[in-house]
Amino acid sequence: MRKNIAVVLAGGVGSRLGLSTPKQFFKVAGKMVVEHTVEVFETNPHIDEIAIVSNPFYISEFENLIIKNGWKKVKKILKGGQERYHSSLSAIEAYAGADVNLIFHDAVRPLVSQRIINDVVKALETYDAIDVALPSADTIIEVEGDFISQIPDRSRLKRGQTPQAFSIDTIRRAYEIALKDAAFKVTDDCGVVKKYLPDVPIYVVAGEESNMKLTYKEDTYLLDKFFQLRKSELNHEAIDITLLRDKVTVVFGGSYGIGAEVARMLEQHGGKVYRFSRSLNHTDVGDRNQVSHALKEVFAKEGRIDFVVNTAGVLNKEPLIATDYETIVSAVQTNYMGTVNVALEAFPYLKETKGKLVFFTSSSYTRGRAFYSIYSSTKAAIVNFVQAIAQEWEGFGICINCVNPERTKTPMRVHNFGIEPEDTLLSADKVAEATLQTLASDYTGQVIDVKREMV
Repeated sequence: MRKNIAVVLAGGVGSRLGLSTPKQFFKVAGKMVVEHTVEVFETNPHIDEIAIVSNPFYISEFENLIIKNGWKKVKKILKGGQERYHSSLSAIEAYAGADVNLIFHDAVRPLVSQRIINDVVKALETYDAIDVALPSADTIIEVEGDFISQIPDRSRLKRGQTPQAFSIDTIRRAYEIALKDAAFKVTDDCGVVKKYLPDVPIYVVAGEESNMKLTYKEDTYLLDKFFQLRKSELNHEAIDITLLRDKVTVVFGGSYGIGAEVARMLEQHGGKVYRFSRSLNHTDVGDRNQVSHALKEVFAKEGRIDFVVNTAGVLNKEPLIATDYETIVSAVQTNYMGTVNVALEAFPYLKETKGKLVFFTSSSYTRGRAFYSIYSSTKAAIVNFVQAIAQEWEGFGICINCVNPERTKTPMRVHNFGIEPEDTLLSADKVAEATLQTLASDYTGQVIDVKREMV
């Protein structure tokens, strides 16, 4: 069966971004841009191998990144050239004679989704050339000097992205012809195929707005926001849930709702679970001493703690000026300081086991809404907190993530909203299932989105 090789094009120098180092090494959401990019392909089950094409001066940097991240699929670091097509040619020559597909992707498009990659790989079963593109939202004008010469039909125009993918024989043949052309000039690999192999159809996979390219300084702010709002995709095929067997987990907020379901499912998969909450054993996450006592109690019995999950939270749906001040303080103490307390107290245990820490946010975190001022703001704070400490604790081998469920049927929701149609809500077990998948994954610093399956 033909192998799928992801070729990460990282040979740029980032002159337009105005940085002292190439833009692929710009840090966002706790990692270098290129680290995010490589990890997307590393975790995709349909990608067999990764080759990074680098500026010759930065090869040692990539060697260090491979060791640091433990990437298993990166088999080659190739030298790029002065022009973009030199980088493509480097990969084409490196895999000459092999029965492979080459999937070229810009290192500075770190938010390419698993859906796009999967669609590209699927299309390669039928076609020998694939592009990824988005419809043009703006009218495109063709000019001569400062005047419009033509306005093409927007419905026929799309904005190209990467990956671009080809059977190696196709892209190699296209370049062989192109390099004999004295007037050869092209900006991407699909352009080479289109011009020099006009009989080869190029299939277009739907792109996504978030699959943006880091080019200009202004892009850094937009990219940072995309990462903040990113909803990570759990790649179920790549996650081995049996890894949870015999793991010791502490669940805060484990008396009912999502916490109780997480505990039940972990036990079903052979895990050792200890639940703490105010109603079960008078444990309030807003009190750091109580969190400390709970973790010490588990460690004394088991000698280790592998996972800590904090589902504890409160929602009081009412206008700010109508809310009792003690209620506000209590909500902040539970929702936000509870998150901080659990993280601080869990750190020494998870450092020893290179463990996992999971918190919970809400769809309310993306925008403050009336009647949700305290709840929304604390949930937004949790997301920022998770992203920050994921970066701080990466060197200790601790993975920290944040699960973001849609509206979920829990006692807390019923208390605030009463009876709602069942088919409009997530079930607690669905959220618990996603939580277990997160614990079994290597993700860190991510917001894991959980949504209802629409029918």
